[in-house]
Amino acid sequence: MKKEFSTISRRHLLGMAAASAAAMAAPRVFAAPAGSPDLRGSIDAVQYRAIPESGDKKNRNLQQMIEKAARENAPVFLPPGAYRISNLTLPDNTRIIGVPGATRIVYTGEGHLFAAENVGRIELSNLVIDGANRWLADYAGALVQFTSVGEVLIDNCEIVGSSKYGLQLERCGGRIGRSSISGAAQSGIYVVESSGLSITDNVVSDCGNGGILVHRWKKAEDGTIVSGNRVSNIRANDGGTGENGNGINIFRADGVTISNNQISDCAFTAIRANSGSNVLISNNQCRRSGETAIYVEFEFVGAVVTGNVIDGAANGISIANFDQGGRLASVTGNVIRNLTLDGPYKHEVGFGIGIAAEADTLVTGNVIEDAPRWGLQIGWGPYLRNVIVNANVVRKSPVGCAISVAEGAGTAVITDNIFQEMGKGAVFGFEWEKQVSDELGDGGTRYAQLTVERNRIS
Repeated sequence: MKKEFSTISRRHLLGMAAASAAAMAAPRVFAAPAGSPDLRGSIDAVQYRAIPESGDKKNRNLQQMIEKAARENAPVFLPPGAYRISNLTLPDNTRIIGVPGATRIVYTGEGHLFAAENVGRIELSNLVIDGANRWLADYAGALVQFTSVGEVLIDNCEIVGSSKYGLQLERCGGRIGRSSISGAAQSGIYVVESSGLSITDNVVSDCGNGGILVHRWKKAEDGTIVSGNRVSNIRANDGGTGENGNGINIFRADGVTISNNQISDCAFTAIRANSGSNVLISNNQCRRSGETAIYVEFEFVGAVVTGNVIDGAANGISIANFDQGGRLASVTGNVIRNLTLDGPYKHEVGFGIGIAAEADTLVTGNVIEDAPRWGLQIGWGPYLRNVIVNANVVRKSPVGCAISVAEGAGTAVITDNIFQEMGKGAVFGFEWEKQVSDELGDGGTRYAQLTVERNRIS
C-alpha cells in the first residue's frame, strides 16, 4: 500500500502518518519544500523513476515526465539529489521546481543540457544546474539555451561550471532573477535580441570573458532592465581591447536601463555600452575596474550617466567616439576616485582620466579625486562640440581640465567648477596630446569657441 505525502505543509505530513487506511490509498503526490509554491497536482519524479542516479533510462524518464506535466499544465517537482543527465528539450509550458541548494541537475557531457525553441513559456526555479566543465556540442552555446521563448522565468537557481556561457537567451522575454551564475568559461548571462527582459538581483562571478551581456544583431530598441545584480571577478581570457572582460556589456541594444548594480574586479570595464542609444546608467557601484569603469562609446545617441560611485579604475567615465556618431549625453552627480595610470593595453592618450566627453554633453555636479593624468578631458582633436562643464569638484590631479583647441574643435563652456590641489594647473588647451596654452581657468582665454569663467582654483 502506498503512502501519501501531503503538498501543503510539514504539519500535514505528520498528520498523514496517523491517517486512516483509506486516506493512505489516495494518489501519490510529492510535498513541496518549505517556502515553495503550492505544488498540488505536481508530477512526481519518483513515479517516473527519474530519481537521482536512476541509471541509463533517466534521460528518457525525465523527458517523459516533463512532457506530461507540460500537457497537463502542472509543475514538475524534483526532490533533493543529483540528477545526472544530458539533452533535455523543454516543451511549451514547462515548469521545473526543485529544493534550493539540494536539487542538482548535473550535465554528463553528451551534447547539451537544457534547450527550448519556439515556445511560449518556460520556468525553472530552485535548481542547481551544474555543467561540471564538460564539453558542449557545437550547436550548444550554453548550459541553459533558449531561443524564441515568449516568457522565460528563471528564479533562485544556481548555474555553475559551464564550458561556454552559463545562460543564453535569444529572442526571449521574461525575467532572470535571484539566481547565481558562476564559473562560466565565456560569460555568465548572454542575451541577444530580447523583448521586455529583466535581469535582476542575480550574482554573477568568476567568469572567463564577461558578466552580463545584452546584445543585438542589429541596432534596435531592446528595453532590457539590468538592476540590483552583483557582478565580480570577470576576466578577459580571450584578450582584446574591450570586447571581453566587462561586468555588464551593452551592444547595439537601445533603451537599456542599468541601475543599482554592484560591480567589482573586472579586467576591463564595469559597465560598457557600445552603440546603444537611450541608455540609462544610474546608481551603480563600480570598484577596481582594469580599464574605464563606465564606457559609452561608438554609435550611440542619448545616454544618461548619473549617481554612480567609481573607486579604483584606469579611467572613470568616458563618453566617446564622436567620430563614429557618438553624442548626446548627461553625466551628473557621479563620484570618481583612486584612478591609476596603468591600463591593460597601450592607449594614445594614456590612462588616469576622471571624465572624458566629446559632443553635445552636459558634465555637471561630479566629484573627481586622485585622477593621476587629467581630472576632465573635454574633446579630442577636432572631436568637440557643445560640451558644458559646470559645478564640478576636481581634486588632486596634475591637470584639472584638458580642453581640445585643435583645428576644427567646437564650442565648450567651463564655468563654476572648483579645482583644488592641481599639480600643474586647472584648465589648459590641448592639440591632441600636446599642451598648447597657459592657464585658462582664471577666465583669460584667446579661444573664441571657449567660455571659461568663475572657476575657483586653490
